[in-house]
Amino acid sequence: MILRQWTYEDVYDVAKAESVCFSDPWTFQMLADTFFGENTLTVIAEADGKKAGYAFLICAGEDADLANVAVLPEFRRRKAAEKMLIFLETQALKRGVKRIFLEVRVSNAAAMSLYLKLGYVGRYVRPKYYGDGEDAVVMSKELGKTI
Repeated sequence: MILRQWTYEDVYDVAKAESVCFSDPWTFQMLADTFFGENTLTVIAEADGKKAGYAFLICAGEDADLANVAVLPEFRRRKAAEKMLIFLETQALKRGVKRIFLEVRVSNAAAMSLYLKLGYVGRYVRPKYYGDGEDAVVMSKELGKTI
């Protein structure tokens, strides 16, 4: 598996993958606007010559928000999400980020399990956070600390 930062040409494929992976996807324009932000850190995972997944963080000083992590269905269970998260954490640490926050659907046990494995801690629940009314668990991780 190859990990690299996004190029502008990747944004179209990321937008297509968004619609496959999420019920409320980011639009191409939202992704393009975010991609051009100086505080955005991105990663694409490639496997078998294809884009397997992507993730991105939005940094704000010592804090960052994990905006999205997605792996296309045919590439799941190959540790792509784990590798992309570690890649982003490393890049964020170099940028001076000390904490990463994220929201995850309460029904997404697989994602929560991965986040816990990587040292994220559940902080609180945001009721009806998602457009369909589902709650989100807010999680965070202190970078530079051992798990």
